[in-house]
Amino acid sequence: MTALEQLGSEKYVLLTTFRRDGRPVATPLWVVPDGAGLAFWTVAGSGKLKRIRNSGRVTVAACDMRGNPTGGEVVEATAQIGDQADLERVGTAIRKKYGLVGRLTLLGSRLRRGADGTVAVLVE
Repeated sequence: MTALEQLGSEKYVLLTTFRRDGRPVATPLWVVPDGAGLAFWTVAGSGKLKRIRNSGRVTVAACDMRGNPTGGEVVEATAQIGDQADLERVGTAIRKKYGLVGRLTLLGSRLRRGADGTVAVLVE
């Protein structure tokens, strides 16, 4: 099992994206395992998505819900924006992994932002 596959089983992961000038921006988020990597969903206009479009370079590490690292290694990876099929697959995995809270979060997001308000991001 790769380090990314192991991180996919964590409840929260600290995703660090990088601004154009190289400054890191860390964000704790839910992730799900996705093949040999992991995946997450995010708001279509979010800053992390803009940074991923600019440069797919990211790091990921296990953390708590507030973004405090919980130990383990920091893994360098590449992120890319998924398509509609990826979004459906990631949504299904989030519902399964996070249960009722995951379902309610996805429903609330869909009601607030509509069907095109979120995107899936794949990390390999």
